[in-house]
Amino acid sequence: MEVLGIFLALGLLIFMAYRGYPVILFAPVFALLAAVMSGLPLLPTYTEVFMPTMVNYIKLYFPIFLLGAVFGKMMEASGAARSIAKGLIDTFGQNQAILAVVLTCAILTYGGVSLFVVAFAVYPFAAALFRESDIPKRLIPATIALGAFTFTMVALPGSPQIQNIIPTAYFGTTSFAAPVIGTIGGIIIFAVGLWWLNRRRKQMIAKGEGYGPHTRNEPKVVEDEKLPAFWLSLVPLGLVLAGNALFTYVVLPDWYPQSLLEQYDGLNLDQVLGIWSLILALVLGILFTVYLRWLYCRHNPDSNEDSNRSDLNLPAILATGTAGALLAIMNTASEVGFGNVIATMPGFETVAAFLLGMNVNPLLSEALSINILAGITGSASGGMSIALDTMGAQYLSWATNVGINPELLHRIASMSAGGMDTLPHNGAVITLLAICGLTHRESYLDILMITIISTLTVPLMIGLAWVTGWV
Repeated sequence: MEVLGIFLALGLLIFMAYRGYPVILFAPVFALLAAVMSGLPLLPTYTEVFMPTMVNYIKLYFPIFLLGAVFGKMMEASGAARSIAKGLIDTFGQNQAILAVVLTCAILTYGGVSLFVVAFAVYPFAAALFRESDIPKRLIPATIALGAFTFTMVALPGSPQIQNIIPTAYFGTTSFAAPVIGTIGGIIIFAVGLWWLNRRRKQMIAKGEGYGPHTRNEPKVVEDEKLPAFWLSLVPLGLVLAGNALFTYVVLPDWYPQSLLEQYDGLNLDQVLGIWSLILALVLGILFTVYLRWLYCRHNPDSNEDSNRSDLNLPAILATGTAGALLAIMNTASEVGFGNVIATMPGFETVAAFLLGMNVNPLLSEALSINILAGITGSASGGMSIALDTMGAQYLSWATNVGINPELLHRIASMSAGGMDTLPHNGAVITLLAICGLTHRESYLDILMITIISTLTVPLMIGLAWVTGWV
């Protein structure tokens, strides 16, 4: 009954999320259903298990969600995101349409723009380029997913995405952890994913399939829009990346005297360094995008603050970004609370004991745990948080005992979270398909293949670490 309760709760949550119901509401409902079926008391489980975990997640990561959402909206409102997309697409042209879209998404996400904002910003240009090149439209979601949901999100060192920040709190690492493994893994995902997409394009064209007679969400690109210069649009992304490195390695380690930090009980600089650094780096990026927005409005006088364009009005931009951040973090935190309730049940203890007792190295056990939980919850950050909340300390101790650098734990955790998280009930997948005006039936196969490529890269990196002596 205990195990049945776990699978029933998970299945119901996946079904409701797939149907578009709010996770914030149904995660605690199904968590408590599983608790009752396992013989746990209803109200104490809610107030003493679910809520504390949810609130602690918000405490740790809300600034990242908030500043990341505002930064993304400012990049969009200033025209910088469209400028980068248009510049790369113009550079590569029709023959390399898929490569141009992937690189555009990669640059934006690696620079700190939310993947949801990237999808909105890049899709109009991707659709126009695919239509002009007569490439099947149903490849657009997988193309955007490769650039935004994979190697720049979890593999490349220094990525400011939340999936690369979460492990810093558990392993005392930074966002630049295991740079060699991360870079090699990112290159493999990029190269194999690009090969798959081009192979599919050739197969479809050989069968006579072109862009297709699509009518849903077909975008119109404004031809006379005056965008910021391409190089200028890259500056805020560079500020986030460079600022993150500068604050992580130069400024913050010695910024506060130890005597001051000791006044805050439980504060460990190693656990918050990555979060603090990214907060300051995002602030730098936001300040520069405010300047870019001013330039955009100046050169597009018909699109100023007096034209009722809410997407250009600064208070409206900040309000929209804040609202998006609240929804995103509450959804994820609710899933984390759900997972923590599941983790307190006897049935889950059996699963955790099996994963920790595997006769393998801790990297493989960690990869399996996070992939499974990310797939179940349909969230990379949610699944990873659940796994590390329940087993992070054991993995760190295990790795230390066998001589494995915690940086490898960090990188494998991030890359594993970006594997099977994109199952059909994943919120980002559903949103991406809606933006593109396509369905799971039309486009999900190629998204799944990109997911499988990302997942299979993780054991390759573990094997590489083992052979080269990093493990």
